[in-house]
Amino acid sequence: MQTQLQVEQDAAYAGRTAKRLSRQKLLDRAWLVFLQILMTFLVVSFLVPTIWMISSSLKASTEIFAHPIQWFPSTPQWRNYARAFELLPLTTFIRNTLIIVFFAVIGTVLSSAMVAYSFARIKWPGRRFWFALMLSTMMLPDAITLVPRFVIFRSLPAFGFQGSATWVDTFLPLTLPYWTGISGLYVFLMHQFFRGIPLELEDAAAIDGAGRWRILAQILMPLSKPVIATVAVFSMLQHYNDYMNPLIYIRSMQKWPLAVGLAAYNSAYVQNWEVVFAASTIMVLPMIIVFLFAQRYFVQGIAMTGFGGR
Repeated sequence: MQTQLQVEQDAAYAGRTAKRLSRQKLLDRAWLVFLQILMTFLVVSFLVPTIWMISSSLKASTEIFAHPIQWFPSTPQWRNYARAFELLPLTTFIRNTLIIVFFAVIGTVLSSAMVAYSFARIKWPGRRFWFALMLSTMMLPDAITLVPRFVIFRSLPAFGFQGSATWVDTFLPLTLPYWTGISGLYVFLMHQFFRGIPLELEDAAAIDGAGRWRILAQILMPLSKPVIATVAVFSMLQHYNDYMNPLIYIRSMQKWPLAVGLAAYNSAYVQNWEVVFAASTIMVLPMIIVFLFAQRYFVQGIAMTGFGGR
């Protein structure tokens, strides 16, 4: 039987343990509250410029730079958006942007998947060397290859595409190269995701007579929706916001994408800031909507990339 002293010692030890656990739980809760406050502050600080831009797009010109800052318009000026479409052919810019983004994103997803499948699933001589070489291209800034690419595209015939003799002043330099798997980051993301898919699924399909293309199209791609969404969102943001490449390759105003057209707003109508902010809001809102709808797959794709690699 336990003595009275042992019972008291056990009770004291249990009390100290309970206090320590309660103190640790309190510290964890305080740390969580601190992190939530910090994250909220960071989110608000990042959103303030966007909120101010959207608010200014509905203000009168006299309210934009009012002091103190007037965060919300006294009377929303929806006319600013109509004026944005009147001053420049914004509808044409949006159409050109959609064409470029659609073909570039489709090409990026398909070509990155094929290249990643080759590196992740097919054993061929020099695979590791070429994969490392492909990853090394991610360290090269676009400015380094800008001039060589322009010289190459200027010498390639366009066969009368869009009335141009070469690739310059066409959408080809902005779309066709992305059908060749040139995006090392996207190939790497898909490569790491493919490595996390069990080989047994591919072996079972091969036993049933499925070839490489069928395995990729009917097994790996349906299982890779998170990383496909991630690559698609990243690629969409890249091509949608691309300003430098269209500025260099596109010379005709009727072929400008939205990024170049918005820069024309900033330079030509800088005295009408409400119109500039309205055009900027038109450009920003589609990407916000796309991210809100795709964020679940986007976060899941980032979290699962590299899971279970061999």
